Amino acid sequence: MSTNSIRALKAGAVGAVGVLALTSCFSSSTNEGGDDRARVAMLQPPRSALSQFSDDAFKLSRWSTAETLVQLDDLGEALPALATEWNRVDDLTWSFDLRPDVRFHDGTPLNADAVVTALTAATQAAPKPRILDGVEMTVSAVDEDTVTVATELSDPLVPQRLSSPQLSILAPAAYEGDGPVDPIGHGTGPFVLTDVQGTSSASLDRNDDYWGDPAQLAGFDVDFVPDGTARAAALRNGTADVVEAVPVSQAAQVEEDLIHEVPMPRTNTLYLNTANGVFADPAMRAAARESVDKDRLVEQVYEGRADAANGLLGPALPWAADRPDRTETPAGDAAGKRITLATFTDRAELPEVAVLLQQELEAKGFIVEQVVREYQFIETDAVEGRFDAFILSRATVLDSGDPVAYMYSDFACEGSFNISQFCDPAVDDALATASATDPGAERRAAILEAERLILEADAAVPMLHERVIQGESNSVADVARDPRERALITADTSIE
Repeated sequence: MSTNSIRALKAGAVGAVGVLALTSCFSSSTNEGGDDRARVAMLQPPRSALSQFSDDAFKLSRWSTAETLVQLDDLGEALPALATEWNRVDDLTWSFDLRPDVRFHDGTPLNADAVVTALTAATQAAPKPRILDGVEMTVSAVDEDTVTVATELSDPLVPQRLSSPQLSILAPAAYEGDGPVDPIGHGTGPFVLTDVQGTSSASLDRNDDYWGDPAQLAGFDVDFVPDGTARAAALRNGTADVVEAVPVSQAAQVEEDLIHEVPMPRTNTLYLNTANGVFADPAMRAAARESVDKDRLVEQVYEGRADAANGLLGPALPWAADRPDRTETPAGDAAGKRITLATFTDRAELPEVAVLLQQELEAKGFIVEQVVREYQFIETDAVEGRFDAFILSRATVLDSGDPVAYMYSDFACEGSFNISQFCDPAVDDALATASATDPGAERRAAILEAERLILEADAAVPMLHERVIQGESNSVADVARDPRERALITADTSIE
């Protein structure tokens, strides 16, 4: 049994918008009985009718309505949730003991059959949850309170995989019929999802039968507000208690004590084509690296609300700060070297980064042609290596909370998202070692060794680590500030 598996789980762990228009979006902050309700403005509306097998699963997790067998601590190690203990039976099989006396919101009990139904549905979904990409998994009931999870290949990250919101355990009734999974009234969390109005709003009430400590709030009401100006105005005007993702351009217009910057596991990176063109020369890649003024990018594009990057992995993974020293290739003479620098428009700050970066590269001597398109029209060209350099904002940990999958995808010889066209057997070996190592300090050290090799080759130049700006009114307390964006409103959240 993992030593972490017996650690205690902390419960519940476009133009100006008028005031009247915003007020109409949100319900009153308290109900007639005096029990407090919070008002939440979220960035993106549901894309898949809140199906847990899509990215909508992260909304169910952030609302504390759907729960997983396992959750992660700050280091990405597994802690109990709906499973209290687990152990590795053999190289391919894990056993999980279920938490007793848990009931779904529809009153049915959490048992092994319910878990088998939920996880089997995930393995059969089309498309499968991304945490199961390349993973063949079979779930079986041992007895009423125990399940086994078997994988086709040895996988030390099985508990971490089961922490993904896309593998939440919903009541069997959620999976009935041929339609999408129905999360309404089918979770186990401290809040019951009671109503969803398409892509406009949702409501949740306190679960008075929750297995852990009951929620402080009577419930909360969510409005989906894609427009950043409107979300910021809702915070300024007091018509929302919690606001997701206040745009950098709007942050200065909000009282400083209402906004909180959360480091994200996302790095703004300059990928260099190591196989063809100018940057096939390591000395030219070094010249590009030396061109980048990270502090200037942070200040001028992100208005100081980002962190200059020292590596691929940033402050959202605190352990990455202990990275080993690395050797840097000397820069060559870039005078007259012609390169294409590409990025996309979907993230508004990236074209601004490209403008400044072009200036910096040209100051070094490069002659730069810039290519900017919508992402859907540029991704294929980027992955096929048709640019010398590509600017990308890249998530560095995926649903398991572990960066190995990202590093393999981007920097292994057979990586599926290898924009740098990079192939180094030493890096492949380092990634294989990290992948095979059990979670913990040794795995983290192996990851940082792989990062060292990638950075020494200048396959990519990490420029800055992004932060998300979360808005919270002065009347709300204990809102989660989660770099992984899995938690927001929890059982501890309250209205003061």
